[in-house]
Amino acid sequence: MPENSFILSVAEIDRDIAEREREIDAIAATLYELDKHPGLILLRRFPPTGVTETRWAPARAAMDLLWEDFGRLRTILEQAHAVRMRRRLEALDREELTVILRGQPMEVARTAIPLAQRSLMGPGEVIVRVGFTELVARMHEGFPCIVEVLDAVDAVNGRVMSEIAPLRTELDRIGTGLPELRALSDDLDELSARAAGDPLALPVAEIDRRIAELGRRMREAATLRAELAAMIADWDGAISRIRTQVETLRKIYERTHLARIAVERTILTSQLPEHADDSAVFGSELTTLDATPPDPSALWDLRRRVTAALAAAGEAEQLVQGLLDRRAELRGRLSAYRAKAARLGVSEDREVLASSRIAAGLLTRKPCDLAAVTRAITDYRQLIAQKTGRRP
Repeated sequence: MPENSFILSVAEIDRDIAEREREIDAIAATLYELDKHPGLILLRRFPPTGVTETRWAPARAAMDLLWEDFGRLRTILEQAHAVRMRRRLEALDREELTVILRGQPMEVARTAIPLAQRSLMGPGEVIVRVGFTELVARMHEGFPCIVEVLDAVDAVNGRVMSEIAPLRTELDRIGTGLPELRALSDDLDELSARAAGDPLALPVAEIDRRIAELGRRMREAATLRAELAAMIADWDGAISRIRTQVETLRKIYERTHLARIAVERTILTSQLPEHADDSAVFGSELTTLDATPPDPSALWDLRRRVTAALAAAGEAEQLVQGLLDRRAELRGRLSAYRAKAARLGVSEDREVLASSRIAAGLLTRKPCDLAAVTRAITDYRQLIAQKTGRRP
């Protein structure tokens, strides 16, 4: 019996049953909607990992309890209907219905009490019972944390997928025939997988950054597609322009080789980087492409590799030629300071003359130590200034 020991009247029993039915119908509608939540559908389709798994675990337990409690509510209501169906409600029937509707008629747990914690005549276990009121209150309490996680999951996944969808559509239209396009496709798949498996590990800032980067690469892909179309439209011209690049590359390798020989013969330096002359390989590829049906993707890839080789070869040439240019520049500086010393009338000074000869000797030595020459010319310039009372 409820604690205040009152017994419901027949009219009160009918009102309670009707109210319980309305509450159960409302809860059922909400649970049905919850079962269709996009976040829950995603979590069922893609088992969560990482941060999402950690946050979903307690919410999933709360949802399981929510459904269990809903089943208990229906069981209690069914019990009330069964008793109410009796033809005449005696006092004992009304008392039973009062317990079912207002009391705690359902046992939900039994826990054994350790012997050391019992009294001599005390109970051996703790029995937990609940009624309609406790179950509804517990369901109200657990519901928000479930929806909060599901909404967060759906928000992140929905944002990522809505941003990725047009990129994927455009990429499907363009195709993935080139390494850059295949890499873009792989990155779209990777971000999609993260948004599905662990969406709550994706902060807003990272989503914005990744979407912006993918969008930029997609625009580059569109530009690439336009370039491929232009290649097809002017296939002979595209072949000719790349052949010119290959010939330029061959000449750069040739100049660099001759400059490297000169450097190794005349200048003291560490091992210089050397690039194999792959211009012949590129030329062979180009000849093959020219003899077969137009393949703009292959020609674009060849042009990309030739362009990269031109940049690397140009840097190597600048490095080697720079050493020769530095030696020539030091020779010119020494000549200029000698002329200055003569103009100021100190060129025949014993110390000035000796300093000039030291710099000249280092400059003509083979291999020439450019650092030592630089220091010697600096000393020579400072000595001239000291002898003439001028600033160096």
